[in-house]
Amino acid sequence: MSTVAKHITAEELVRLPRGQFRYELVNGELKTMSPTGHVHGRVTVRLTLPLGQYIQEHRLGEAYAAETGFKLSSDPDTVLAPDIAFISAERVAACTSTSGYGSGPPDLAVEVLSPDDRKRDVQLKTARWLDAGVRVVWNVDPRLCTVAIHRPRAEPVILNIDDTLDGGDVLPGFRFPVAEIFVEG
Repeated sequence: MSTVAKHITAEELVRLPRGQFRYELVNGELKTMSPTGHVHGRVTVRLTLPLGQYIQEHRLGEAYAAETGFKLSSDPDTVLAPDIAFISAERVAACTSTSGYGSGPPDLAVEVLSPDDRKRDVQLKTARWLDAGVRVVWNVDPRLCTVAIHRPRAEPVILNIDDTLDGGDVLPGFRFPVAEIFVEG
């Protein structure tokens, strides 16, 4: 006799207690994540601050912090939460919600890799973001001090500490030295 795992919905996910774990929902299956470590948090803030400031100064839209869920599909539901997200001013009203998760993807999803992230899992999550309509995904790797830029139907571009991260057509004019994301101290 086989058992079928019960799928949960985005509405059930948003009501789960907060505390020890973070959650995402992939095709109705609950994914539990441990809190991030020190390096992950530092690297995320080093990119969040200049990115958020640039978005506000140029009135490009809204930036969102880690744990902000985006409902990407229904029946079964998928809700993912990047470390940093951006939604353009033209799309903010259509994507946001006063309760629960916004409907649809952000324009930019930033994932800061943790030491225990498996390559295959990162690839799958990046593909989910792109398949859902995200215009660009930045995978930030503190271990290698790189930023991999993923766009739909394009090979990834890998930046190292000698390069400058460019916002392209999603964040026109945004430029930030990759080295400043990873500097310690």
